[in-house]
Amino acid sequence: MPTYTDLTAHPAHQQLTKSALYPPDLRQGRLTPHRLQQYKTHTAGFDLLYATQRLDDNILVNLQQLADEAGIIDQFLAMKQGQVMNRINGYESENRQVLHTACRDIFSASPLAAEASAQAKNELRKLQNFLAELADGSLRNHKGETFTTMIQVGIGGSDLGPRALYHALAAYSLPDRKVHFIANVDPDDAAAVLQGIDLSRTLVNVVSKSGSTLETLTNEELVKTAFRQAGLEPAHHFIAVTGQGSPMDNPTAYLRSFYMYDYIGGRYSSTSMVGGVMLGFALGYDAFVDILRGAADMDTGAEQRDIRKNIPLLLALIGSWNHNYLNHETVAILPYSQGLIRFAAHLQQCDMESNGKEINRDGTALDYQSGPVIWGEPGTNGQHAFYQLIHQGTSTVPVEFIGFRSSQYGQDITIQETSSQDKLLANLLAQSLALATGQDNDNPNKRFPGNRPNSLLIANRLTPYTMGSLLALYEAKIVMQGFLWNINSFDQEGVQLGKKLATQFLDHMAAMAEGDYDGNGDELGWAMLQATGIREIEK
Repeated sequence: MPTYTDLTAHPAHQQLTKSALYPPDLRQGRLTPHRLQQYKTHTAGFDLLYATQRLDDNILVNLQQLADEAGIIDQFLAMKQGQVMNRINGYESENRQVLHTACRDIFSASPLAAEASAQAKNELRKLQNFLAELADGSLRNHKGETFTTMIQVGIGGSDLGPRALYHALAAYSLPDRKVHFIANVDPDDAAAVLQGIDLSRTLVNVVSKSGSTLETLTNEELVKTAFRQAGLEPAHHFIAVTGQGSPMDNPTAYLRSFYMYDYIGGRYSSTSMVGGVMLGFALGYDAFVDILRGAADMDTGAEQRDIRKNIPLLLALIGSWNHNYLNHETVAILPYSQGLIRFAAHLQQCDMESNGKEINRDGTALDYQSGPVIWGEPGTNGQHAFYQLIHQGTSTVPVEFIGFRSSQYGQDITIQETSSQDKLLANLLAQSLALATGQDNDNPNKRFPGNRPNSLLIANRLTPYTMGSLLALYEAKIVMQGFLWNINSFDQEGVQLGKKLATQFLDHMAAMAEGDYDGNGDELGWAMLQATGIREIEK
C-alpha cells in the first residue's frame, strides 16, 4: 500500500510559507520585457505566459522542490500505468484504476496500460464502422433517408465535457449534421430540444455507465414517448453508451451499443465513447482522432519533471501557490474564444467534483485548503459583467486566460485598421497586463490596485487537435493538484446524500399520489413538502 504525504509535511512547504509573507510586487517595475520572455513555456501546441503571476525564481525553485517531494509525476505515471488510485486507505471506497489517459494512448507502440488502450481501440473500430455506415447510406431511417440530427441524453460527465467540446468545434461540423443535448431532469429542457426536430432523421445517444442514472433514464423515456407518438420505433433510433453488462447493454432496445469502463470517471470521459459517438457523428471520425492525438501529446508532455517545461504541472503548482499560500479562494477561467462558451462549466465539474474534498487519502481531515471554486465566462462579454470585481473588488481572483491567435471561421472585417480578431486579442492582452500592474490615480475611484495574479494560455487556433490538448491539460492539472493535496480526486461521494434524500422525497410524492400519506418516519421531509406547497397534505 503506497504511503502518501500531506502538503504541510513537505520541507518546501515551509519555504513557500515564508515567501508568501512578502510575495513579489508586480507593480514595482518587476514586469519587464525580459521577464515576459523568461516566464514562458510550451507544451503540445500551447504557450503559457506566467510573468503576470506573483512569482520569482526562488519561489519557482521551491515549487519545483514541492513537486519532487510530493512525487507528483511519479503518481501521474502510476495513474497512467493502471495503479489503483481511486481509494481511501482503510475505508470502503471504489478502489478503481484511473485510466482516462488510456483512451488516447493509442498512437504509441507501447501504451502504458495496454489492456485499457486495446479496449479503447476496439471501441474506436466500432465507432469507425458505425460512422462509415452513416456516411455511405447503408444505415438509414425507415424512409431511406440519412440521419442528420443527434440528441445526446446524459448528465454530469456524460453531458458537460462532450457539450463543451461540441460547442468548441462546431466550426468543423460536417454538413447537415447537428447535435442537441438533454441533461436536466426539468421537463422543459427536453421539451425545448424536441420542438422543431424531425425525429424520423434523428438518432438519440443515451449515455449512462451504470444504466440506472435516474435523470438520464427519465429523460430517455420522455424522448422515447415523443418517438412513439410520432409513430417511430425507438429501438431503430436509440444508441447506448454504457457499461458492459449494464441494463442498457441490450441489443434489442438499442440500434448500437458502445462501452465505457469503470476505470474512466464520468468527468474525465469526454475522450471515451461518452464524447466519441457524438463528436464522431458531428465532426467525423478523423476529427475525433485529432482530438485524441492532441490529448495524447499533452498527456506525454505532462510527464516532464521540470515544471518550467510542463504546463499542466506548472499551472497546478501556481494554483497551489495562489490558493494555499496567498489564500485566494477562487479561480476564474476566462477564454477569449466564443467556441469555449461551455468550457468553464465543464471545468467546474471536473475540478470541483475532483478536488472538493475535506479528507486525505488516509481518511484524516485536512488542515489546509483543497480545491478552489472554479468559474468563468468567455471574454469580451465578461468584461462588461464581472471584471469590475476582478479589477477593483476586495477579493483577489486569480485568472487563467485562454486565447487563440487566429479565429476558427476566418470570417472577419477590418475597422479602423484592425480586424475583430485583433480587437479580441488586444482586449485579452490588456486585461492580463491591467490586472498585474494596476493604475495609480489621485481619484480613488479610478485607482486599480494591481497585483492580481493571472496567466495566459495561447495557441494558434482552436482546432480538434488543440481542443484535445487543452482538455487533457486541465485534466492533468486537476489530478496533479489532487496528488499534491493528498486527496482522492476520483470519487464524488459529496453528491450521494442529496440523491438519497431526493429519492426519499420521491417516495413521499408517490405515496401521496396513491393517497397513502401517513406523515410518519420523516417529519422534516413531509413538513418541507407542505411548507413549499409542492404537495398539499390533507390532515
